[in-house]
Order: sequence, then structure tokens, then C-alpha cells
Amino acid sequence: MMLFTEVRGLPVLAPEPAGSGPLGTVSSLTVDVGSGSVGHVRFRGGRFGRERALPWDAVDTIGPGAVRLRSAAAPGPVPFHHDLLGHRVLVDTGTEHGTVLDVAFDPRTARVLALFTTRGELPAERLLGLGEYALVVRAH
Repeated sequence: MMLFTEVRGLPVLAPEPAGSGPLGTVSSLTVDVGSGSVGHVRFRGGRFGRERALPWDAVDTIGPGAVRLRSAAAPGPVPFHHDLLGHRVLVDTGTEHGTVLDVAFDPRTARVLALFTTRGELPAERLLGLGEYALVVRAH
């Protein structure tokens, strides 16, 4: 298990033979709420420091020291994204459940395991949708 806050700021490294230094540093992870998993690794780097994204499939390993890529795939267009960290949480009954402090996920499968909010822990199975205004979760 890893936390989003542990991944943010890690260097993104090219596959093993191409040791030309980091491609950038992780700025955030994009969650696909429908599948309940991390879909993209977003990072900043390169000549102009623009944000770029790679699909989770391009990640070989993710650990406490770095995110190592599986292939030298070129970063694609940055997909639409709402950062879960700091996002308001609403229950489908209309009540508020604080804001997201952190997200636990399995670094091997990219599966989201739990959300940690200012009002406690929520299991990932309760995720319903994510929009500009809030993350919506099932009541139970």
C-alpha cells in the first residue's frame, strides 16, 4: 500500500538502460472513479516544466524512491483531471463528509484502497463520481 502524498514529488525515471536522469517529478495521480483505480501519472518536467501524463500501463515500478517507467512511451495529452487531494467529499444523501487528506492505493495493481478524509476513512468501494465541485460517495 502507498499513499498519494508519498508519490507526489517522486522522480519519474525512464526505463533502466536509458539513464539520462529524471523525466520530471510526480505532480499528482489521476483516478478513474468508474474502475476505482489510478489511470495516469501526472508529472512536471522537461524544458518548459509543463505538466505531462502517462497511462498507468507505462509504469513498471513505483516505490519510495522513484517511479520507473516500463517503456519509453512518449507522454500523451494531459487527460482531464480533478486532484483528489483537498477535494470536498459529498455523500449521495447530500451530506458533506469533509475533504480528502490522502488516498491509499496498491502500487502493483493501481487499485484505490481507501480515502482518508477530515472526517475519517472511506472504503474505495463507495466511490461514485468525481467532478469539479466534489467527490461523491455512497452512504453505505
